[in-house]
Amino acid sequence: MTEIKAVRWYNDTLVLLDQTLLPGQEVDFIADSVDKVVDAVERLVVRGAPALGAVGGYGVVVALDQGIRAGWTLEETQVQIYRIRDARPTAVNLAWGVDRVRPLVVEGRDAVLAEAHRIALEDTAANRQLSKLGADWILQQTGLSTLRVLTHCNTGALATTGWGTALGVIRELHSRGALGLVYADETRPLLQGARLTAWELEREGINYCVQADGAAASTILRGMVDFAIIGADRIARNGDSANKIGSVGVALACHAAGIPFMVAAPSSTVDLNTLTGDDIQIELREGSEVTEIAGVKIAPARAQGFNPAFDVTPAKYISAIVTEKCVVEPQRTHDVSALVNGEKT
Repeated sequence: MTEIKAVRWYNDTLVLLDQTLLPGQEVDFIADSVDKVVDAVERLVVRGAPALGAVGGYGVVVALDQGIRAGWTLEETQVQIYRIRDARPTAVNLAWGVDRVRPLVVEGRDAVLAEAHRIALEDTAANRQLSKLGADWILQQTGLSTLRVLTHCNTGALATTGWGTALGVIRELHSRGALGLVYADETRPLLQGARLTAWELEREGINYCVQADGAAASTILRGMVDFAIIGADRIARNGDSANKIGSVGVALACHAAGIPFMVAAPSSTVDLNTLTGDDIQIELREGSEVTEIAGVKIAPARAQGFNPAFDVTPAKYISAIVTEKCVVEPQRTHDVSALVNGEKT
């Protein structure tokens, strides 16, 4: 099976698989200007923290190329680079990717592009490694040979440069013959679970069902789930984790049911400068995403939509966080820096 590539550099420009059109259409979006990169990020043509890290790196190259064509000064180019950096505030990886390549601007466009390629390659390798560590931990923790898992939003190859994070752990369990059933939350309001996760699971031949977000807690409390796993858009130093809205409800249900709740993300998602979840800025998106579906009103014409894109799960409700470095149980520590430096706690 051909590996999904949500982000790639092709014909000397940034090419993105347009995730707003999945699963109905598989169409490429050519992000060959700063405006198009920013638009792709804001409209969720590309989404998922690790994928955004790669977009941040490649986006700087796009800005440099456009600057050469338009005759921008270095200062004008830097302004455009910061537009990309700040396009989605909650996901730390976008800014991280920009910041990683930005010091190389003085060395020239090719140096920046080479570093962007490294970001993409490192992310795929990190996802593979964290998936093995996460699968090892959950099998040891539960003592079960076959697992029923619940996941929220999309954390597969579509959200990364390859393989996936939380969905990567699920894929690893499947490859070991240790996966029974996946409950994929639909993930309102934009249905990343129903549209994207289900699409990936279907391609993999993994046994799954899609459920309404409101069913998740009941499914867990009825004993139908052995563990839940999500990704993250930013992990604070104390282990508080920001992820797609609805994640914290899953964590609370797992806590009540006494089953593991795991967060899976590459170490680039851990922001040691953010001390707690209280310091994470939550992106507020257009209310129309809640009151409309595909442009069709589903609420009264004057209804106002409240649409926070993310929530923060406190570390005390997280059983384990896994990166490519190690697994940390945040309830046992007030500092998860080991997820970055690799020293287990």
